[in-house]
Amino acid sequence: MTDGHLFNNISLGGRVGNNPGQFKLHSGGLAWKKQGGGKTIEVDKADIISMTWMKIPRSYQLSVGTKEGIRYMFKGFREQDVSNLANFIQKSTGVAPEEKQLSVSGHNWGGVEITGNMLSFNVGSKEAFEVSLADVSQTQMQGKTDVVLEFHVDDTTGANEKDSLMDISFHIPTTNTQFPGDEDRPSAHIFWQKILAIADVGSSEEAVVTFEGIAILTPRGRYSVELHMSFLRLQGQANDFKIQYSSILRLFVLPKSNNPHTFVVITLDPPIRKGQTLYPHIVIQFQTEVVAEMDLKLSEEVLAEKYKDRLQGSYNGLEHEVFSKILRGLSGAKVTRPSTFRSCQDGYAVKSSLKAEDGLLYPLEKGFFFLPKPPTLILHEEIEYVEFERHGAGGASMSSHYFDLLVKLKNDQEHLFRNIQRNEYHNLFDFVSGKNLKIMNLGEDGQGRTGAVAAALDSTDDSLHDPHLERIKNQAGDEESDEEDEDFVADKDDSGSPSDDSDEGSDASLSGGESEKSSKKEASSSKPPVKRKPKSGDTEGSEKRKPKKKKKDPNAPKRALAPFMYFSKAERANLKSSNPVLGTTDIAKKLGEKWQKMSAEEKQPYVEQHLVDKKRYQEETAAYRDNAGAAPVDVESDDQLSD
Repeated sequence: MTDGHLFNNISLGGRVGNNPGQFKLHSGGLAWKKQGGGKTIEVDKADIISMTWMKIPRSYQLSVGTKEGIRYMFKGFREQDVSNLANFIQKSTGVAPEEKQLSVSGHNWGGVEITGNMLSFNVGSKEAFEVSLADVSQTQMQGKTDVVLEFHVDDTTGANEKDSLMDISFHIPTTNTQFPGDEDRPSAHIFWQKILAIADVGSSEEAVVTFEGIAILTPRGRYSVELHMSFLRLQGQANDFKIQYSSILRLFVLPKSNNPHTFVVITLDPPIRKGQTLYPHIVIQFQTEVVAEMDLKLSEEVLAEKYKDRLQGSYNGLEHEVFSKILRGLSGAKVTRPSTFRSCQDGYAVKSSLKAEDGLLYPLEKGFFFLPKPPTLILHEEIEYVEFERHGAGGASMSSHYFDLLVKLKNDQEHLFRNIQRNEYHNLFDFVSGKNLKIMNLGEDGQGRTGAVAAALDSTDDSLHDPHLERIKNQAGDEESDEEDEDFVADKDDSGSPSDDSDEGSDASLSGGESEKSSKKEASSSKPPVKRKPKSGDTEGSEKRKPKKKKKDPNAPKRALAPFMYFSKAERANLKSSNPVLGTTDIAKKLGEKWQKMSAEEKQPYVEQHLVDKKRYQEETAAYRDNAGAAPVDVESDDQLSD
């Protein structure tokens, strides 16, 4: 990399959880992006005031302090990275990285150092632990020498962490010299006031505004929604969720087509958890025409200093608009509304189904959103291609009334949106093509298979050719074995279950008594049907019982290998040498298990090999069709990437 250094599998530390991601250090600063999409952190070099290395269990941690008092911790670096990056960090940011030792003695008596919003507890010259004062929900004194810090119980953090810090207590004797006090205000009181000023607790315990009886579809229930200064709380009869505003990525306000309800979706990273189920999206359903009048429990000074133009003292309007405006002002999250797409009924979405659930598919400016269940957000940048397919699940009588939309992601995941009405085809196709998304079955001439699908959807004749069904048939027909069947002669004492030959029975019903006896005799036999070598003079009968199998053209192009097959070829020898006692089946099983645990970045080299092989297959197939006059081969159906 010419302009910096790139590292994979670097985790973002702190109460947001140890989320792995990609870390980039460049001449303009640094950036971290969560693996699989989601949270992104960017820090300009002008905002960096400190960078510190620390040896932690199994890796090194890089701590970055900013002018705003925020400190980010990145974990997962190797020992050689510390020395390799030293000169680059100082040259690009102008900050000399320091090294800090971690105390592992187990002593709980030391000193406190407060830098920005981070509190570090040091034993001698080494750091024992540090916590973010921005996560403190409440602090109070116990007696004259003890201060207790209580932390936010964040349900989004609980989704990824087995343990969560609830509270911590500090003992500050009256003889403390770091926080000198007097008889009226002892050292513990000075320390408590300093924490109180940085943590900014107090008024945050009282809700700024509360919305009662709100219907939430995911997680399902009716909740009282409290909006506080630093978090929101969902209080229901059976569940209670507390969510930090820092976990909110974006808000979506999406009206339902021809329906008196509007969706407001809160997208989270990390998600909240209910039992063993994770919920990355909170789907709220408001009645569109309901009007709400809300007064915020905030002083004019707080509104002017902390929120400036983001919030007003009171709101009056449609309930979903009031809710989204207040939540946006408190959290700072951006709001996404419907795009320029319009359905045939002038709505913002098209009716569809996903995983046997009926819902609405919203084509947005930067992605697709399926609601309400399962709420599925697909960004355009994550899409490898889309494919329009004629719907064939309902038989010939229904196949032209609906079509399906297949969305293939770059991580090999697929989403199939089914049962979209055919009159939505042109609007949806124009929207997809306008976003420059790759349409797999478009064809070089701009028509190709999509043109065939469009013709079938525009026509009322249900007996027209179905290209999607034909593709499936062609794919099934290409799965013939390269080996010829060998004749087999059963032993005389071979036994098996009774069999029924429908062709024999049909002949018996037309031929009379003799054929009927033959049929009964055939039915009473306990031997299964077997392939026999034809006797002399019995060639004609043998051909009737066993039609000759069509041979595969040896000149036909060889299909492209899936990424997993390339991985297997590369790893099989190593696995065999390290485990010589394993059989073929066990090796295949272990290879499959290892492949499932690999990240998308680790799979990428094998995916690239597949794409190169796929291009080769497509080119050879085109030449094979032109030169050999072979039957059409569906090159798209070969794109079966292994999970």
